[in-house]
Amino acid sequence: MSKALLSVITVCYNSDKTIERTLYSILNQTYTNFEYIIIDGGSSDSTIKIIKSFEDKFKERGIVFSWISEKDTGIYNAFNKGIHLSNTQWVSFVGSDDCYTENALELYSSVIFKTEKKVDLIYSNIDIVDDQGKSIKEINAIWTWFKFKRYMNIAHVGAFHNKNYFSKYGFFNESFKICGDYELLLRARNHLKTIKIEKLTVKMASGGVSNTQINLAFKETFRAKNKTARIGVFTCFLDYTIALFKYHTKKIIRAFIR
Repeated sequence: MSKALLSVITVCYNSDKTIERTLYSILNQTYTNFEYIIIDGGSSDSTIKIIKSFEDKFKERGIVFSWISEKDTGIYNAFNKGIHLSNTQWVSFVGSDDCYTENALELYSSVIFKTEKKVDLIYSNIDIVDDQGKSIKEINAIWTWFKFKRYMNIAHVGAFHNKNYFSKYGFFNESFKICGDYELLLRARNHLKTIKIEKLTVKMASGGVSNTQINLAFKETFRAKNKTARIGVFTCFLDYTIALFKYHTKKIIRAFIR
């Protein structure tokens, strides 16, 4: 087998209820010329036992599989560890409760092979699902700086990042706890070069950190836009207020419907 083209990174901590589904979704990819890296934060449940049980399965398919388990200071510290351990030009991040579609990496690899111009990010459509796997919402927007500087309208999960981007703009800012992925991509401003795959590649669990700590997410978004993207305080505050209003309005409507 030739040198792996892609690196997939999963960060986890006490994820024994969900990580097996994630592992199978990656193990059963139609494309296998990639490496899979798990960064565990020192789990105390059965997560490590489950990870170890997949070592031979990945080996049988010829997929490079490695993992570490140690304490970290947060998700972006773990992401940075994964990037440093990766051995390819393109890296993606898939949560321990998210799942790739079966042909996701085949789709990404085919685009990367054909890509001649400089590209920072290749992304696709994703489906946000509930605990039963039922679709709640599809994220299928197209990146433009006009929209992206106001809110993160594309999905970070499963998207592939050219490591040249990290060399030029730096790694994840570990002072962020939720919105470090948005802050990272804001650094390039309108110079970010993207390609979109108009296909669904990931089913993303709805109960992520950004959904359970919404106030912190809004505050970090404000900070990233103002400090990193250099967007004025008034615009940031306006966007913050609108986002907060929409969130609470949707919350009230959902409660009323129930």
